[in-house]
Amino acid sequence: MTAMLGWLGALIIGLLLGILGAGGSIVTVPLLVYGFDQGGKLAIAQALLIVGIIAALSSIAPARQGRVVWSMVLGFGIPSMLATLLGAWLSQWLSGQVQLMIFALVMLIAAGFMFRPLKVQQNTSAEPHWLAMLLGGLGVGILAGLVGIGGGFLIVPALVGLAGLSMLHATATSLVVIALQSFVGFAKHYHVLLGLGLAVDFGLILKVVLLGVLGAVIGQAIANKVPAPVLKKVFAVTLLLLGSGMLVGQWLG
Repeated sequence: MTAMLGWLGALIIGLLLGILGAGGSIVTVPLLVYGFDQGGKLAIAQALLIVGIIAALSSIAPARQGRVVWSMVLGFGIPSMLATLLGAWLSQWLSGQVQLMIFALVMLIAAGFMFRPLKVQQNTSAEPHWLAMLLGGLGVGILAGLVGIGGGFLIVPALVGLAGLSMLHATATSLVVIALQSFVGFAKHYHVLLGLGLAVDFGLILKVVLLGVLGAVIGQAIANKVPAPVLKKVFAVTLLLLGSGMLVGQWLG
């Protein structure tokens, strides 16, 4: 039963990325911990690789359709990648339990974002707020490196509110940023894991990625057919329950 829920969760990771351009990584870590019995440090590292591959593959079609804004990938993504390296380097001094507790808090914050989304006004004629985007990229990157999140739930509203992108362009651009920072973060975490004598389960990663890509394809196909506010509320409730349960479990553990 647990394994079945694990594979279902892998499909949901892709669905979230395909529909919202966000949310995949914040489900991946608890999926690996509770669905596949992975330790905290392994789950965080492997989640980065899983989400990075799914996001990269999911971004191909939007990129070919011209929906990825490459200047924003550079403006937000490069600082995020550098900060991800810093976060991953800092993570070696935190226990897996502490990392998962931080992750659970991030889930609760993300739920708040989904319940009360930022009221942003799209303004394509305005100049992007580059300093704010730089700081946002650094913040998202550190979180990605520390606890293995892609940060799409922060990247998408930032691209809409600070860069004036439409949701369509923001979600596509977010996928590329998530992929870049996830690959960088995994590379650094991989070296940390080697030093701790922990082995990455590439077989499990491949299976989760395949189901996640399938979910992303389905998600992109239905993205314009299901009301986004409904999806966000359902996702918010899921994050609230998962985050609360994980926080209590790690605190008691």
